[in-house]
Amino acid sequence: METGASSLWLNLATFIWVAGAISCTTTAGWLVATPRRYGSARVSLGIALTLTATWTLSGALYGLGSTTAYILDSARNLACLFALFRLFALAGRDMAMVPIRPMLGAVAFVEFLNAAAIVVLAAQGQSVNGTVGFHSLATFGLLVAIGGLVLVHNLFGGAVPQARLMLRWPALALTVMWGFDLTYYVIGYLAGSAPVVLDGLRGGIGVAFAALIALGARDDSEQLRLRPSHSAAFQSLSLLLIGGYVVSLAAIAQWLAFAGGDFSAQMQVGLIAVAVVSLLAILPSRRLRGWLRVSLTKHLFQHRYDYRAEWLRFTGTIGQGGSAAASLEERAIRALADITESTAGLLLVSGDEGKFELAARWQWPTADVPADALPPATVRAFEHHAFVADLDAIRTGSHHSAKVPPMPEWLIGDPRAWAVVPLLHFERLVGMVVLARPAYARALDWEDFDLLRVAGRQLASYLAENNGQKALAEASRFDDFHRRIAFVMHDIKNLASQLGLLARNAELHAENPAFRADMLVTLRNSADKLNALLARLSRYGSTSIQTLAPLRADAVTRSVVAQFRDHLQVSLVECDPCEVAANPESLEQVLLHLIQNALDASGPDSPIFVRVTHDGIYGIIEIVDSGAGMSTEFIRSRLFKPFDSTKAGGFGIGAYEARELVRAMKGRLDVESREGLGTRFTIRLPLAAAAQMMKSLEDTDKKVA
Repeated sequence: METGASSLWLNLATFIWVAGAISCTTTAGWLVATPRRYGSARVSLGIALTLTATWTLSGALYGLGSTTAYILDSARNLACLFALFRLFALAGRDMAMVPIRPMLGAVAFVEFLNAAAIVVLAAQGQSVNGTVGFHSLATFGLLVAIGGLVLVHNLFGGAVPQARLMLRWPALALTVMWGFDLTYYVIGYLAGSAPVVLDGLRGGIGVAFAALIALGARDDSEQLRLRPSHSAAFQSLSLLLIGGYVVSLAAIAQWLAFAGGDFSAQMQVGLIAVAVVSLLAILPSRRLRGWLRVSLTKHLFQHRYDYRAEWLRFTGTIGQGGSAAASLEERAIRALADITESTAGLLLVSGDEGKFELAARWQWPTADVPADALPPATVRAFEHHAFVADLDAIRTGSHHSAKVPPMPEWLIGDPRAWAVVPLLHFERLVGMVVLARPAYARALDWEDFDLLRVAGRQLASYLAENNGQKALAEASRFDDFHRRIAFVMHDIKNLASQLGLLARNAELHAENPAFRADMLVTLRNSADKLNALLARLSRYGSTSIQTLAPLRADAVTRSVVAQFRDHLQVSLVECDPCEVAANPESLEQVLLHLIQNALDASGPDSPIFVRVTHDGIYGIIEIVDSGAGMSTEFIRSRLFKPFDSTKAGGFGIGAYEARELVRAMKGRLDVESREGLGTRFTIRLPLAAAAQMMKSLEDTDKKVA
């Protein structure tokens, strides 16, 4: 069995050596027929290919251990050194080769010594493959391989960019050849004899050498590029690092086996245990992976991003569906965060009153975002200039754009905040995404800015389309509500007709006792029907308020709180005298609804605090509970949407009507809530004096207009 395996390997090795000879011969003939490539280095490369073909052929015929093969190997190396010398001239560096010539001569001299040593050993009848002979051969081979690689590095590294396009293929061919020789001689030197497996594979060097020279001889060689995908390059480099780690571990373990004495086994086991634990601790690190990816893309790729892969991932994240999928707002944050490998993000959108408020957060529960998140000047600057803000650069004052407006303090003060991406739709700012710092932080560059800006515009279109669909759905629900009201109006019209008929008959039959009794029954039935309709419609009445009058908000609040005296958890903790411009019935209705909502959301022992204050312009009424709270998404998309209720049998119009009533009184209703912590509703109504001043200014503006 072993004899059969050895015979099979010998046949395979012979085939590889013959293939190398054929490849080098073919490429050498092609170079002769293609005089326009490689210029003055063409002849020297042709000689190197010819001698490489002769060497590989001798290896196939006589074996690598023959003196002829060793002599031809030295001749091949000398021809490659001469070709390398001519390539320096091709790169336009022949006049600046003063420091290079001594090293080139030294490497060639070592190869001459190697060839002389082989001849001397052969003349004395000694085998080159003996221990002493092979150690000498390996030593000379290592010196030549290392010197050749240093010279190739100097050739390519010192060439101008235009020359590199032509030099890269022959330089790569020489690197592959001497790199394999370096590996071959290192293993052979440590083992004390030629490695059998690498002997058989060495003929493949001729195939690789010829193929790379042929690629460089093509007319379109300057346009040839190696363009691996980012993921493939990252995984390949990861595999190389892991392989290097394993090889280093094996080498250290082998050294311990020789140097450890009686404790060598224990030391090897301990080393492997420590190394494995260290590897398991380092590999999961997001910071390490981020550094590796950034370094790889910086040094191996012309562009940082694989745009096809990024766009596919972006659209895949946005298009996720199903009941378990996150909201569109959260998916929008994650789609942008994945581009820069950010760990969290916030989405700010323009509310009903034009203020930018928090719409959603992704993996960032600690961000403290105020109700009015961005000042108008910041919004206008982002809208007009459409730049992506690098917050680190703004903090240090090194931002390149002079048009950067002052950023809000809550954003600059949060160390996790890293970048702000505007979402522009038809040159209108519909939202902004704040990205958190990635695990491996780096400075943003032009490519980040361009990609984030384009992705932000795409997200803006998605959000605008989603808002349009919601508006259509809301209009459809209003249409349904109007149709229902039409039936109610029909009932009221019938009741009015009955009452009108009853009034006309009363003029004729008022003296008839039987008619009076029947009239009373009819009136009672009509009144009951009207009261039932009014009870159903009272919550959905018009929110328009014709007149506003000075009103003691503290007195109205005290009266409303008194109506909840049976609920001991409702308490008026502060009640400053406060006169506002409002309608008493409307204000009372708003307070009743908000306090009742707080009771519904709180447990029986959870306190509810009501506070009345003022800030010199507005009267402020706060209702604070410590109940279940609401998410940012619920507040933004459902709380003030009519016909959307979480209560069984509810119509979902109470909060909507409360906000509209406050707006009709020239005020504002704000809400702050955290899930599991509670909710704060804040009613702001103009003080009576301030309201009178604002009305005077409005009247003046109308007269001027």
